[in-house]
Amino acid sequence: MPASMSKFLWSSLLVMLSLQVAAQKNERDSLRAIHKPTGLRIGTDLIAIGKTIAQTPLQSWEISADVDLGRYYPILELGGWSREAKLVNGLYNNDGKYFRVGVDINFLLKDPDKNMFFIGMRYGRAQYSERVLYSIAPELFPTVQQAASNPDAAAGWIELTTGLRVKVWRGFWMGYTGRMKFLPHTKNTPGFESYDIPGFGLPFKGLYWGFNYQVFWRIPFERR
Repeated sequence: MPASMSKFLWSSLLVMLSLQVAAQKNERDSLRAIHKPTGLRIGTDLIAIGKTIAQTPLQSWEISADVDLGRYYPILELGGWSREAKLVNGLYNNDGKYFRVGVDINFLLKDPDKNMFFIGMRYGRAQYSERVLYSIAPELFPTVQQAASNPDAAAGWIELTTGLRVKVWRGFWMGYTGRMKFLPHTKNTPGFESYDIPGFGLPFKGLYWGFNYQVFWRIPFERR
């Protein structure tokens, strides 16, 4: 084989190897970039704020925070909840805190603003106290007022979620989350079966629906 041809083949082989190594490096860098968080988004629920301002029987607040890991968005939600409810022969009230932790999966992968249409899952946990005052009216005797309580109740549940997150202006975002809540389980309820679980709702229904209309502010980790 002529020397010139041999040099050409060796040069071509080296170039091909160099291109392959560079391609593999770019692929690894791309994967790192996909899985590197670019910002923290913090939000709150406007419906909860509205109910609290209107002084409805349900007073609550909720905040959330998520980060982007490619199409996956790990999320943490924290909230407070107190409810008063009139029963047939009494009055119920509770007060407690809850959290949810989970992940949302974004289906708008190529959107440059990172807008989201997502489905997700949550595990929720609540710690609360509850009390019921009720009346007993036996025949031939005066009405008797009695009370029962669960001062250290706890509960957990599962949620499936779906919704939107849309960039409105700079770091300001808006969106909504629909929730299907199920598999509620309670403990430390010696006084009576829980009537209302903070963050969940009425457990005796088994399947419970929720909806949040939210605003967010996104804090970028680095400028592009």
